[in-house]
Amino acid sequence: MDLTNKKILVCDDSVLARKQLMDAVKEIGDNATFIEGKNGKESVALYEEHKPDLVFMDIVMPEMDGTEALKAIREKDPDAVIIIVSSVGTQDQLKKAIQLGAKDFIQKPFENNQIREIIELRLGGN
Repeated sequence: MDLTNKKILVCDDSVLARKQLMDAVKEIGDNATFIEGKNGKESVALYEEHKPDLVFMDIVMPEMDGTEALKAIREKDPDAVIIIVSSVGTQDQLKKAIQLGAKDFIQKPFENNQIREIIELRLGGN
């Protein structure tokens, strides 16, 4: 899949988790532009600056957690496509993320085919 001109924000406080997500996307398609954030507060600022096509966001992060960042981004852009990717997935957190506008939830550790499905669903056909 050609991901030229697609911007993907990957926000996780773990460098390894960000790399794994970006590697999974690279297996699916070429030429995406990646923007990396290491906490929720930074992800909100990066979203405003770059207006990415897709956001992968962890829940548990310093300074501002993923649900707070999700809420802040969706308040500024109700059309933002945010996918929660987290190993800490209580039913309450999942429910809150969906209520706040998350488009999907992926449990860590993820399988690359899960990322493929998200990419095809959210960025395919463009």
